[in-house]
Amino acid sequence: MTGELPEGNSPFFLHIAASCGKMEYVSDKPVFRVEKTNGGADMGSIDLKGRDFLKLLDYTPEEISYLVELAADYKKKKKEGILHDDLRGKNVALIFEKTSTRTRCSFEVAAHDLGMGSTYLDPKSSQIGKKESTADTARVLSGMFDGIEYRGFGQEIVEELAKYASVPVWNGLTNEYHPTQMLADLLTIKEVFGHFKGIKVSYMGDARYNMGNSWMVTCAKMGMEFAACAPKSYWPEQSLIDTCQKLADANGGKIGFYEDAMEGVKGADVVYTDVWVSMGEPDEVWKERIEQLSPYQVNKKIMDQAGEKAVFMHCLPAFHDLKTEIGKEKGEQFGFEELEVTDEVFESDRSVVFQEAENRMHTIKAVMAATLGADSK
Repeated sequence: MTGELPEGNSPFFLHIAASCGKMEYVSDKPVFRVEKTNGGADMGSIDLKGRDFLKLLDYTPEEISYLVELAADYKKKKKEGILHDDLRGKNVALIFEKTSTRTRCSFEVAAHDLGMGSTYLDPKSSQIGKKESTADTARVLSGMFDGIEYRGFGQEIVEELAKYASVPVWNGLTNEYHPTQMLADLLTIKEVFGHFKGIKVSYMGDARYNMGNSWMVTCAKMGMEFAACAPKSYWPEQSLIDTCQKLADANGGKIGFYEDAMEGVKGADVVYTDVWVSMGEPDEVWKERIEQLSPYQVNKKIMDQAGEKAVFMHCLPAFHDLKTEIGKEKGEQFGFEELEVTDEVFESDRSVVFQEAENRMHTIKAVMAATLGADSK
């Protein structure tokens, strides 16, 4: 399936290795898969109905590519005003223990476009983990809804929801992984560069948590190059590095770690960063992170080192100025005007952050549609 994208974007192509079969790794387990030899995607052979979407370690490169392609198709339909409400009569529960702009809006708009109703449960609107166990919540909601989204804290919570739910569960973000963001980022990379293989992503700053982990997994799965640019104490856990190295070896990817930011960003296609400090963390954490991560700020010098073709990406929100309450407060307290990225880079022509943000909705739509069976209609 190919389709013309909105003006200004590169053509979208799906590239799947053409071979009669090969050994891959799904999570850390080797699996032998037989592939088509025509180099194209066998759309009918990929059936994700009933699957949870908890982390990309659970999905094969072909399944990930399929979701990105499906998202591109839904994006094209939306731009052309073509209705795609194939899930009329279904309803989804959206559990948000951590608030969000992009994730909430993406799930709600995507659900509406697909013809579904959605119920938003904020931290004060659900008893999950407080007066009702995660297991009980999963079974209660499974009787009322056709799918459950969770955005919150430990990965073990969304994994337990999925264990006890009888409907698909989708990870909107945990401390460890952010898989829906990865699909949006992959769609953006396809639109900009036209392919995944060999694309180098230099991840700047704290690579220990959901975004650093998820990018390392994604690059290892999709035959891309992951370069973490951070002090060694900010690298991912060794066990995940070992798992991803196996995946990279199987899929033609690369994984590297650099304490020298200029070395790690050299030749990058994508320069990526995230906020250095999460909301609610104490002042001593702000002070420590600013001191240790300032050499990894994305600025013009970093982008020039990456090269002319490089684009800037960020999952947002970003501290690129002081035009927010928290930015102004912390900027005055710690003496900065910009943090993980300069305003010059953020607002430049090389920044694709708003294209990336829009793609959250299209890719989340693809996840819900595929796991609820709309893509087979």
